[in-house]
Amino acid sequence: MPAFDAKSRYANLETYAIVDARGRVVTVVPVPDAPAQPLLGYHLRKQGERIDHLASAYLADAAGYWRICELDDVMLPESLSEAREIAIPTKSK
Repeated sequence: MPAFDAKSRYANLETYAIVDARGRVVTVVPVPDAPAQPLLGYHLRKQGERIDHLASAYLADAAGYWRICELDDVMLPESLSEAREIAIPTKSK
């Protein structure tokens, strides 16, 4: 069973085993539901700004970059590398 950080959105999800195309038993974790996150506002991205740095500045948690990705409806942080405006969620309590 994979171990996830206590703050991870996967931490409380049940894993399960599947057999992949090569016949191997693989442990997987389901995709969690998107959290309800109010919009704080939009950040006008400057060249060289990384999503984890924005998460650190706005959310006080660099590992919370996934929340920005979720709100901006992208799976990979790199997808926001050319975005002009990036939606920023409110800071969690």
